[in-house]
Amino acid sequence: MNDSRTRQHLGRGRLTMRREHSVFINCPYDEEFQPLFDAIVFSSICCGFIPRCAIETGTASLSRMDRIVSAIRSSKYSIHDLSRCRGEGEANLARFNMPLELGMAMAEKHTTNRKVGRHDWMILVPKGHLYSRFASDLAGFDPTEHQQTVETVVPAVMAWLATREDAVHCPPPQVVLDILPDFQDARNQLCSIWCGHQPWPDLLLEGIRICENANLITTGTA
Repeated sequence: MNDSRTRQHLGRGRLTMRREHSVFINCPYDEEFQPLFDAIVFSSICCGFIPRCAIETGTASLSRMDRIVSAIRSSKYSIHDLSRCRGEGEANLARFNMPLELGMAMAEKHTTNRKVGRHDWMILVPKGHLYSRFASDLAGFDPTEHQQTVETVVPAVMAWLATREDAVHCPPPQVVLDILPDFQDARNQLCSIWCGHQPWPDLLLEGIRICENANLITTGTA
C-alpha cells in the first residue's frame, strides 16, 4: 500500500492525466459488476493508460454531470458497457446513464479539434444483448461482445487499446488475467482501510505498482 503520509493526487506526478493517455470508463458501479469494472480499469493501466470515471473525485461543489463532462473532454478514449440497459427489479426499469454518457462521448468525437486528436470510443455488450432495439442508431457500429466474465472482457479491452495510436505497450491478456487477482486484493484492502471507500488515486497507484512489480510497465510510462 502507498504511504498515506505522502499523498499523490490526480493530475500530478505518476498520476499525470495527459489527454492522449486517458480513458474514460462508463459502466455500472455495483457489486455485481465489480469484477468486470476491476478488469477494465486494470487492463487500461496495464496498457499504459490512466482510467478516468465519474467516481474519481468527491468534489461536492460540482454536479455529477459536470464531473462526467470534464472527464470525457479530458480523455481521448472511452469505454462504454451497456450491460445494465435492460429491465431490472419489480418495476422492470433499465439504467440509461450508460447510453447517456456514450452519447456524450460520441458528441465529443465530432466536436474536438483534429489537432488534439478526435475522441475515440468502444462499446461493450453482453453476448446476445438487444442493444439495437433500444438504441437503433448503434446498428451501424460493431459493439464488442463479451460473456460477462473477466476472461472475455480483459482480451476485448486490451485488443482495442493496443490498436489506439497512443498505445505505448500492451502485454498479453493472459499475463494481465494472471495478476488481476492482485489488483482485486489491493482494492479490497483499500476498501477495508478506508472503511468502505476506495480513493481513486490510491486505487490507480496500486494498479501501477502491481504492473511495475510484474515488469509490465516502468515508472513514468503510466
